[in-house]
Amino acid sequence: MRVLLVEDESRIADFVDQGLREQGYAVDVASTGDEALAWTEAAEFDLIILDVMLPVRDGIEVCLTLRQRGVRTPVLMLTAKDTVEDRVRGLDSGADDYLVKPFAFAELLARLRALTRREPGVQGSDLIVGDLRLNTKTLEVVRQGLTICLTTKECRLLEHLMRHPNQVLTRTMIAEHVWNYDFDNATNVIDVHIRNIRRKLDDPFPKKLIQTVRGAGYRISDRE
Repeated sequence: MRVLLVEDESRIADFVDQGLREQGYAVDVASTGDEALAWTEAAEFDLIILDVMLPVRDGIEVCLTLRQRGVRTPVLMLTAKDTVEDRVRGLDSGADDYLVKPFAFAELLARLRALTRREPGVQGSDLIVGDLRLNTKTLEVVRQGLTICLTTKECRLLEHLMRHPNQVLTRTMIAEHVWNYDFDNATNVIDVHIRNIRRKLDDPFPKKLIQTVRGAGYRISDRE
């Protein structure tokens, strides 16, 4: 999943950026409200982590602008202000959740997972396609009772496919959500990851879930 992190305090930004990357998220970082708005015009994100206290254009104004532009990406606001009025103001601006600094990184991850669980097709922490189950909290992958060992990046790629079952996803669409802005889409990295996932996930079973749509991309489906 691709995350836009908007935070002007470099210490916090570096900490959250590193932690999310270690969890397999693709992260782009902005330090001002204007940068954040420019990022959302240039790319599509699955989640936005937005600090309230930003220079010039604060997080409240950024969130209001995003919603006015029709951007429906879930927004988690970060702030040092913890009064009821501050939380109400943030939520009324269009934010989906609110986390007060200082915070435990584990809670940040839990809140991000909670926001993505609102998507259709998600059952609790699990994504399910046919006899395949992926737990978005633990990244455990199970098929027919057997645990499949995938790397963190393989899990995130599989997660993106499973969030869009029966849909053809182009390599560009996959790259934009599983990798960040620095990814070189001209490489065969996506094909290599798909091949590795297939070897672990499909080869041991008679029914193949990951399908290649020639000239278009990939999809996951339990349909014939």
